[in-house]
Amino acid sequence: MHNRRKLKLKKFYFHPITVYLILTFLLLILSAILSGLQMQATYNTISPTTNELESTLVTVENLLNFDGMKYIFSNAMTNFLSFAPLGMLLLTLFGLSIAKSTGFLDTLCKRCLIKIDKKILTFIVIFLATISSLINDVGYVILIPISALLFLLNNRNPHLGIIAAFAGVSFGYGVSIFVGSMEVNLIPDTTSAARLIDASAHVSLTSNLFIIIAFSLILSLIGTIIIEKIIAPRFGKYKEKEELSKTEELVITDAKELEQQKIEKEHYEKRGLKAAFITAIIVIILFIYSIIPNLPYSGMLLDMEEDTYLGQLFGTNSYFQDGFTYMMALLLTLVGIAYGIGAKSIKNDKDIINGCKETFAPMGEILMLIFVVSQFTSVFKETNIGTVITSWCASAVGNVGFTGLPLIIFAIIMIGIANLFVPTASSKWQIFAPVMVPAFMQANLSAPFAQFILRVGTSITAGITPLLACFAIYIGYLNIYNQDKTKPITIHKSISYVLPYFGIIAITWILLVIGWYLIGLPLGPGVYATI
Repeated sequence: MHNRRKLKLKKFYFHPITVYLILTFLLLILSAILSGLQMQATYNTISPTTNELESTLVTVENLLNFDGMKYIFSNAMTNFLSFAPLGMLLLTLFGLSIAKSTGFLDTLCKRCLIKIDKKILTFIVIFLATISSLINDVGYVILIPISALLFLLNNRNPHLGIIAAFAGVSFGYGVSIFVGSMEVNLIPDTTSAARLIDASAHVSLTSNLFIIIAFSLILSLIGTIIIEKIIAPRFGKYKEKEELSKTEELVITDAKELEQQKIEKEHYEKRGLKAAFITAIIVIILFIYSIIPNLPYSGMLLDMEEDTYLGQLFGTNSYFQDGFTYMMALLLTLVGIAYGIGAKSIKNDKDIINGCKETFAPMGEILMLIFVVSQFTSVFKETNIGTVITSWCASAVGNVGFTGLPLIIFAIIMIGIANLFVPTASSKWQIFAPVMVPAFMQANLSAPFAQFILRVGTSITAGITPLLACFAIYIGYLNIYNQDKTKPITIHKSISYVLPYFGIIAITWILLVIGWYLIGLPLGPGVYATI
C-alpha cells in the first residue's frame, strides 16, 4: 500500500502555469487578510521641484472584493499585452527562426563555434549575459533562446545554455563594461538624496565605472566555474527525439559522387557564410551610424531632447534602448536570408516562412505561461505588498545605527530581501535612496557607493524570485527543451538549478565589496567608497 501511494505521488506534477494560477488565487486571499490587519508603511520620496522629503503612506489593497475583481477582469488583456518580455521575445524568435531554418546557425556552429572550448563558450555566454544589463532586460529575451540553441548545436545540453544565460543576467545584473541604462535611471534619485546632506553633491555617470568593469569579469569567470564544475554534472547528455517510425533505405552511391556532393555543399556553405558576414558588417555599421549624433542623417535612434549623450542613448524615451531587440531580430533575419541565398538553402519567400514554423511551434505553452505570470505580477503590484515590505527594509537601513562594514552588509541584505518582492531596481531605489544615501554619507560612505550597493543586493536575489518578469522566459524555455512532458520542470526545480550559482555568487559579491572597501580602490574616476 505504501509503495502504491509513493508511486502515485511520483507521477503527480504541477505545471508552472497551474502553480502561478494557484499563487494568484492565494495572493488574493492574502491581500484580503493583510488589508484587514491594516498592514501599511510610510516611506519618503524627494520632490523634484523643492528637493525636500515628502512622506507617503502605502497600505495593502484588498483585491478580494468588488473593486479588486473589477481591476483583475478589466486589466487582464492590458497586463498581458503590456508585459515587457512578450514583444521582445516574439521579435527575437522571429529573427532566430530565420537564422536557424536557413542553416546559418548550424553552419556557423559547425565551422566556427564547434572549435571553441566548451568552457570558453560558457564564459562568452555568461559574460554577454552579465554585461547585457547595459540595456535593461534584453539579455533574458535574446540570450536565453540563442544560448539554448548554441549549446544544442554544439552537442551540449540546452538546459545548461538556458541556465548560464539566465544566471549571468540575473546574478550579475547591474555590472557591465560601460555605463548604461541603470546609471541613467538611478543617478537622479542618488543625486537628490545626496543633496539632503550636501547641497553641492554631484554624482557622475561614470562614478561606478571601474568597479562594474572589474566585477563583470570576475563574476563571469566564477560563474563559468560554477556552471562547468557544479551544475553541468547534474545534467546528462541531451538526445533529440528521433522519429517514431523510420524506414531504412539502401542507397548505392559512387564514392566520387559522394565526394563531389561534399565539396559542393562546403562551397555553398562558405559562400553563404561570406554573404552573411558581409551583410552583418553592413547592418552593424548602419546601426552604429544611427547612434552617432550630428552627422548627415545620423542619430536616428537617439533621443535628441536629452542633454547628455548617455541620456540620448539610454534615457527613458531612447529609441536605441526601446528598439534594441528589434535591431537584433533584424540583424538575425537579414544575416539568415543572406546566408540562405548564398548557400542556396532557400529558393523563395515560402521557404523562409515555412522554416519559421519549427521555432514557433512550442510558443503556445510559453504564451500561456506569460499570460498567467503577467496576471500574477500585476495583481501582486496592485496589492502594494511589495512596496510595504520594501519600505520596511529601507526604514531598517536608515534606523539601524550601524557604520562601516556592518552598515554595508546590512544594506545588502535588506536590498536583497526587498528585491524578492520588487525586482525592478529603479522602483526600489526611489524608496531606498532618500534613507540609505544620507545614512551612508553620515557614516562617511559616498553616495555612489550606496548606489553600487543597490546593484549588489539586487543582483544577489534576482534569479530566485518568481516575481521577476523574465522568470517566465527562463522556466518556459526549460520546459520547451524538457524531453519528459509528463514531468514538467516546476518553479521549485527551476530555482534549484540556480541555487549553487546563487549561493556562491552571493558570497563572491559580498567578499568583493568588502575587499574593495577595505583596500580603498576607486569606484570610478576620482570616486571612492568613502567620502
